[in-house]
Amino acid sequence: MASCEQVAAIGRVLADPGRDLACRFRALFTLRNLGGAEAIEWMSRTFTDESALLKHELAYCLGQMQDRRAIPILISVLKDTKQEPMVRHEAGEALGAIGDPGVLDLLKEYSLDPVIEVAETCQLAVGRLEWLETQEEKPLEDGSTDQNPYCSVDPAPPAVRKSVPELRSCLLNESLPLFDRYRAMFALRNLGGEDAVLALGEGLQCSSALFRHEIGYVLGQMQHPAAVPALCATLEHPGENPMVRHEAAEALGSIGKQECLAVLQQYLGDGERVVKESCEVALDMLEYENNDQFQYADGLVRLQV
Repeated sequence: MASCEQVAAIGRVLADPGRDLACRFRALFTLRNLGGAEAIEWMSRTFTDESALLKHELAYCLGQMQDRRAIPILISVLKDTKQEPMVRHEAGEALGAIGDPGVLDLLKEYSLDPVIEVAETCQLAVGRLEWLETQEEKPLEDGSTDQNPYCSVDPAPPAVRKSVPELRSCLLNESLPLFDRYRAMFALRNLGGEDAVLALGEGLQCSSALFRHEIGYVLGQMQHPAAVPALCATLEHPGENPMVRHEAAEALGSIGKQECLAVLQQYLGDGERVVKESCEVALDMLEYENNDQFQYADGLVRLQV
């Protein structure tokens, strides 16, 4: 167990805008894995940073930690209309991931937010909390189900007992509730294989930017090379929502194939800051994946602090 001094040393790296972003990301994921009040405090105070990408990942990590002590800061971020939409969205998702029914009314209120990505996220979070109350599928202690090989706390539980064609049909049916389509998305991820990856890739053409962004995240988790063409096309599309392009870039870094390297390097100078920074982080991720020194999901970081 890390001492308070060690946590503070890592926290100072996270909070230091003079450090390169990749180093700060490694500090963030280390704090997430260490957990505890001190780690949450350092993460909370970094929401004043200028990088929307970093603040988005702060909220994500706080949700994955599932520590109720993070709820007040996440509520504050969700309510703060001066924060970027992708940051507020992630705060809403994190509140759903923590799973405390005490935030249900707040999430219902923000399900009507004028920012569509925030509204849709809060609708999904409400759906997750209501699903938890029904115990349709009893979650494990970490909030995941036994069908999830990735150990992530997802915005919706996976659909059960369906084939890839059935799940693809649900995924792409825009007349269905978003929560049901998310369930199909996570079921396809958990099934794995090229057919599931290609079905998910088709979802990158759906109308909801939030939905497309989550598909990018899922394809990054799967790390299947069959996803590379669709993710490259998404990153290369200048009219695509920056939130979606950012997730495509990080997914390419996670997959870590040689063809991913060239496209990430190409967009290091992108005019959208969140895309540019995502390519920086993705290249760092790709380097460590290929060197087998560090897994972002595990937070096994060697930091100079």
